[in-house]
Amino acid sequence: MSTKYKAPVDDYVFLLHDVIAPIAPHALGDLERDDTRQVLEQAARFFEEVWAPLDAPADEEGCHFEDGVVRTPAGYPAGYAALCEAGWNRVSVPEALGGAGLPETIGQAVREFSASACNSLGLYAGLTAGAHATVRRTGESWMLRHVVPAMVEGRWAGTMCLTEPHCGTDLRLMKTRAVPQEDGSWRLSGTKIFISGGDQDLTENVIHLVLAKVPDESGRLHDDLSTVRLFMVPKRVVNPETGTLGGPNGVVVAGIEHKMGLKGSATCTMSFEHALAYPLKESSQPAGTQRKSSAGMSGMFDMMNSARLGTGLQALSSATRAYGHAADYARERLAGRAAKAEDRTGGAADPIVVHPDVRRLLMQQASFLEAGRALALHVRTLLDEPDAALRDSRSAIGSLLTPVVKAFFSDRSFESANDAMQLMGGHGYIRDNGVEQLVRDCRIFQLYEGANGVQALDLVLRKLPAGDGRALHDFLELVEGTASEAGQREPFRAHADALRQAAQEIRACANWFADPGRDPYDAGGSSRDFLTMMGILACAWAWLRISDVSLGLLPTAANRQFLERKLELSRYWFARELPLVSALRQRVETGAACLMAMPADQF
Repeated sequence: MSTKYKAPVDDYVFLLHDVIAPIAPHALGDLERDDTRQVLEQAARFFEEVWAPLDAPADEEGCHFEDGVVRTPAGYPAGYAALCEAGWNRVSVPEALGGAGLPETIGQAVREFSASACNSLGLYAGLTAGAHATVRRTGESWMLRHVVPAMVEGRWAGTMCLTEPHCGTDLRLMKTRAVPQEDGSWRLSGTKIFISGGDQDLTENVIHLVLAKVPDESGRLHDDLSTVRLFMVPKRVVNPETGTLGGPNGVVVAGIEHKMGLKGSATCTMSFEHALAYPLKESSQPAGTQRKSSAGMSGMFDMMNSARLGTGLQALSSATRAYGHAADYARERLAGRAAKAEDRTGGAADPIVVHPDVRRLLMQQASFLEAGRALALHVRTLLDEPDAALRDSRSAIGSLLTPVVKAFFSDRSFESANDAMQLMGGHGYIRDNGVEQLVRDCRIFQLYEGANGVQALDLVLRKLPAGDGRALHDFLELVEGTASEAGQREPFRAHADALRQAAQEIRACANWFADPGRDPYDAGGSSRDFLTMMGILACAWAWLRISDVSLGLLPTAANRQFLERKLELSRYWFARELPLVSALRQRVETGAACLMAMPADQF
């Protein structure tokens, strides 16, 4: 059975030019359709031919740690060098910084291709992109001259270092400290764990972005975020005047993790031993925003939010490749007979794609994956809105949807990869057929950048009440605007009504959370179901827009099968997925009482 990867070029060209650009003209700048196709076809060819063959062997080999040195799987150094030489690691970086200057939406498509082809290898470049974007926003001028260009080129890599052995999400408990020296420099000491790409043999230097606390006058660290700051700590010393590299900087790899998946990505325990560190500035605060106690780590929050969106896309990428395996298998595997005689092939058995439960597994995967791809692009355009009059509102909606993209996408992607395995039966469980690896790879994305329960709490406790709930109000206005427009056409009236009803269910739940009389545990007990409601609604919103565009293009289209397929997947989402919003509202409004009643010692 073939395990080759085929990048979704046609889908991206359709989404970018037919679905997204008409409502967000800035999404593509001055790129014409042929330009977009040419770029994406070149990217697809690179990742299909150069990176995809590295994926399975790297999973078998994993990373190596010997005498304090990390070595990546065979083929990774050459594959990474080829990426940088071709420029696919900097497609959407501004030309002034050495990039191609293409729109961020094109960069997002390329990142999906890279993650589907070889997710572990793609992590090194993805983390570096997030790190140099943070340095660009918060770094000193010498860093912009010397550090950023080396990272953009791919000669230096980047990481972010948050988690410590005794604390994960609760950063108040960090023990890593940064101490100012008499000569004006800073020295940082502490241990960080689960650091993706903490070290490797792909680049000559690694730029670590490290959260650390600054001790008070008595040398004590406080269990809060008031003294937390973000520091740049290079693996090798960098001369601020010339950008040349010096010797080691007290950054030591203590070991690498032996993991369930993503085995080609080195997950390191890092020891910082009196390392020279450079404080980064705060990210700019919007006008009128009160400085928070955690403002010293605002640059890290920026990087984390970018990483959350990236994590959702990575999860979708692995699941998309798993779906490709499953769809091929369903068309080729012969077992049983079609229930209707007219659908039988005349052989001893029919391809299993004729069976309804196999169709269910395929439709569940495809309807989520293709709506998710469209939604991720739309969120990107919301966050990049250039119109000053719309920027605050659009950015707030993008921020509202960020934990949804991270958590809903990673939940459903893991489910989708499992559905691919289920469809393939025992052949899916066997490593040689490719899906087993993708299931293992997919699992981590529910944990990256804060476990999904944390994402749900962030949505309910921070994103919903921000700005007196304006972001949710504006988001639902966009949803209902799409429903009103599409609902003018007979084929979509029922779908538009269902979407408006689901939006009302979301509003009701938001009001339920806002009730000051709520039990303090209710947010934690119901936030995960609410986030799932939001994900289902957001995908339905994407599907209504996609199907409306598809129907309009059909009369003169050369790609009728492509558009008709979109219409069928949309019908599935409205028939089988959107009705879950109502049931989930009932679960939300049960609160936490049934979760908290049983004494802890009874578990």
